[in-house]
Amino acid sequence: MTPPLAPAGWSRWLVPPAALSVHLSIGQAYAWSVFKPPLESALGLSGTASALPFQLGIVMLGLSAAFGGTLVERKGPRWAMTVALCCFSSGFLLAALGAATEQYWLIVFGYGFVGGIGLGIGYISPVSTLIKWFPDRPGMATGIAIMGFGGGALIASPWSAQMLDSFGTESKGIALAFLVHGLVYAVFMTLGVLLIRVPPPGYRQGGDGGARPAADAAKPAATALISTAQVSAKSAVRTPQFWCLWVVLCMNVTAGIGILEKAAPMITDFFAETDAPVSISAAAGFVALLSAANMAGRIGWSSTSDLIGRKNMYRVYLGVGAVMYLLISLFGDSSKPLFVLCALVILSFYGGGFATIPAYLKDLFGTYQVGAIHGRLLTAWSTAGVLGPLIVNRVADSEEAAGRSGSGLYGLSFTIMIGLLVIGFVANELVRPVHPRHHVPAPREAADDHVTTEQHRAA
Repeated sequence: MTPPLAPAGWSRWLVPPAALSVHLSIGQAYAWSVFKPPLESALGLSGTASALPFQLGIVMLGLSAAFGGTLVERKGPRWAMTVALCCFSSGFLLAALGAATEQYWLIVFGYGFVGGIGLGIGYISPVSTLIKWFPDRPGMATGIAIMGFGGGALIASPWSAQMLDSFGTESKGIALAFLVHGLVYAVFMTLGVLLIRVPPPGYRQGGDGGARPAADAAKPAATALISTAQVSAKSAVRTPQFWCLWVVLCMNVTAGIGILEKAAPMITDFFAETDAPVSISAAAGFVALLSAANMAGRIGWSSTSDLIGRKNMYRVYLGVGAVMYLLISLFGDSSKPLFVLCALVILSFYGGGFATIPAYLKDLFGTYQVGAIHGRLLTAWSTAGVLGPLIVNRVADSEEAAGRSGSGLYGLSFTIMIGLLVIGFVANELVRPVHPRHHVPAPREAADDHVTTEQHRAA
C-alpha cells in the first residue's frame, strides 16, 4: 500500500488527476436526491426516511475523517484511497442487495455507514500529498481535487436518472442502478490508486514542475501567517488557531447550506406573490446553477487565495457573504437577477471555503500532519450540516404557522445567517501565527525523511 516515490523529473501535474478520480466519485453523495422519489415509491418510505442514507453518510464523513485522519497520514495516500474505494463501492453493493431484497435498513447501512466511511477517508486522502507537491500553490492544488467533490453530482445526477429510466424505478431497477454505480466507481477510483505518487524526501518545487531534491530548489519563504515550522495533529487541536478555523468553516458552511438545502422551494416562495412566479422547471435550473457555482468557487476562489492570502480570502467569504444575505433579505423579492446573483455568490463562497481551508491549515501548521488536522476540522462540516437546514426549515415552519408567506418565511433565518457570518469573520480576525511551543522540533522532520527513505529502499 506504500505509494512509490516519484522519480526525478516526474511531473507533479499527474497528482491532481489521481485526486480527482476519487473526489469525482465520492461527489456522487450530492446526487442522492435522484434516488429519493423511486425509493419512496418502491418501498413505501416517507421523505424523512428516504433521506437517512445521505444524512448518515455525511455524519460518517465527518467522524471517519476526524478519527481516521492520523491513520491516513501514517499509512499514506495509496492506502487511504484503497480504503475509500473499498468502502464507497461496497456501500453501493450492499445498497443494491438491500434494494433487491427490499430491506431498507441494508440500504441505510450500506450507503450511509459503510459508504460514509469511504466518503470521509476519500475526502482527506489526497490533501496532504497535494500540498507537499504544490508548496507554491496549495490553494489551487487542493481546489482542483475538492472541485471534484462539488462537481461529482453534475455527472452522477443525469447518469443516475438515465439508469433509472432504463432499468425502471421498482426495487429491482434501483438495485441494478446501485450495482452499476458500485462497479463503475470501483474501476474509476482504481485509476487514482495506481497513479498516486509521493514526492521524494526533502522535495522542494523547482521551476519545471518536476520532482527535484531540496538542494536544487528554493524553500518557500515564511511570512506572518505562512509558517515553515511543523505542528502535529495532537498539538494543533490544543491551539486557539484550530478552533478559530473550526468556527470559520462551520459558519461559512452553515450559510451556504442555508440556501443550498432549500434552494428550489426558496426561490419559488420568494416570487410566488409577484407578477412573475417561478415555475418548477425554472427552480430546477436555479439548483443546477447553484451546483455550478459551488464547483467553480472551489477552484476559482482557492486559487485566488494563493495570490491574496488565506486570511484575506476568508474576509471575502464571510464579509461579502453577509452583504449578499443582506441584499437578498432587503431586495431579493423585487428582483430575480439580484436574488440569483447573490445566491450564486454565496454558493461559490461555500465551495471555495471547503477548498481553501486545507491550504489555510498548511500555512499555520505546516505539512507534517495536515491531513489529520484537516480531518479533525471537518467535524465543523458535520455540525453545519445539521445547523444550516435546522435554522432555515424551523424558522420557515414557524413563520408559516404565524400566517406569513412568500419571502416573509425566510427573513428571520437570513438575519441569523448574517449574524453567524459576522461571528465567523471575527473568528478569522483572531487567527495569529501558532506559538513556537507547539512546533515539532526540527530533528523530527529530518528523522521522518530518513524513515521514509528507508521504507522506500526496503520496498
